[in-house]
This record gives sequence, structure tokens and C-alpha cells, in this order.
Amino acid sequence: MAGQVRARKNAPPREDVLTVAMEMIAERGLEKLTMAALGREVGMSSGHLLYYFRTKDELLLRTLEWSEGRLGAERGRLLARPATARARLDAYVGLYVPDGPGDPHWTLWLEVWNRSLNADEEGRDRQAAIEGAWHRDLVALLAEGVSRGEFALPDADRFATRLRAMLDGFSIHVAIGLRGTGRAQVLDHVREFLDASLAAPGA
Repeated sequence: MAGQVRARKNAPPREDVLTVAMEMIAERGLEKLTMAALGREVGMSSGHLLYYFRTKDELLLRTLEWSEGRLGAERGRLLARPATARARLDAYVGLYVPDGPGDPHWTLWLEVWNRSLNADEEGRDRQAAIEGAWHRDLVALLAEGVSRGEFALPDADRFATRLRAMLDGFSIHVAIGLRGTGRAQVLDHVREFLDASLAAPGA
């Protein structure tokens, strides 16, 4: 028991472990992220990692939550800028869409989605909480654009649901490297769609 206590005291902070996990995904791909490999990188045994995270599914979800926390802070800064609603919407879209094939954040999302078929209710609720934060911010931004007369939308919530579904579909194509759907092409498609969909009367 004393040895376990000492090991826990000497273990790196969980955020450091999650940082290294994300770096491993970015540099080596998700298939190389094993408990043993991660343990070697952070100086912990796979057993100690299992003590903290219980399963690889939990490790992946914790890493996703940590990564989303950082993205959420960046999203908050972008949406708080003194700019038009449309300029901030374009920034939101730019943050949402992957940087390119193998984007580590989207690679992680795809794996968590895949594993969600066998996830418990708590895991599904945690995924929904991440998705909900993106949705709420988008609805608020669209509603602000309507109130300022920039956007013509009868229902900001319904439009946000459809827009995010489109962004998810395009983002998956970018993340897996589907030919003909690079990041620049996707952003052009989304920009054209928004131009056509959000034009206020008389614009």
C-alpha cells in the first residue's frame, strides 16, 4: 500500500498525461497510443495509468475533454471579439473544421464516436456536453446576428443544428483525407452556403 501511495505522489499531473497523449496522437497516430507506450512517455506503468483512467476508452474521453476545454477557451475569445456576427461566425467555422488529414483533435473525436456504441450513459452524457457547448455558442451567435439585422433566420436553433451537421460531415471528409474535400475547399463551400442562407432582407 505504501508503495502505491508513493507512486501516486510521484505521478505526473493528469493534465500532463493528457497533453502527452494528445502529442502522441499528433505525432504517431491513434493506433500507437497504448497504455504501455503512454506510460513510457510519462514515466508511469500501464497499471498506474489504469488506476487513474480505468480503461483506454476513459483515457480517450478524458483527453478529448481536455482538448475541447482548450478549444472552448479559444472559441470564447473568438466570439467575444468586437467584430460583426458574420466575421465571428466565419471564425467559428474555421475553428470547427480540421486543419487537414490526420488532425489529432478530429482523429480523437472519430475514435470516441466509434467507441460510443458501447459507451455507458455517463460517457454518452459527457460527449453530449461537449457537443452542447459548441451548439449553444453557435445559437447565441446566430441569434445575435438576427437581432442586429445581419442574418435572416426564422429559427436560430434549427439552423445551428443543420449547420453543425454539415460541418461534421465536411470535417470527417477533411480528417480522413477524402480526395476533393480539403480544408480550403470545405471553407469555400460553407462560406457560399452561409452567404445564401443568412442574407438579411435588402442585403
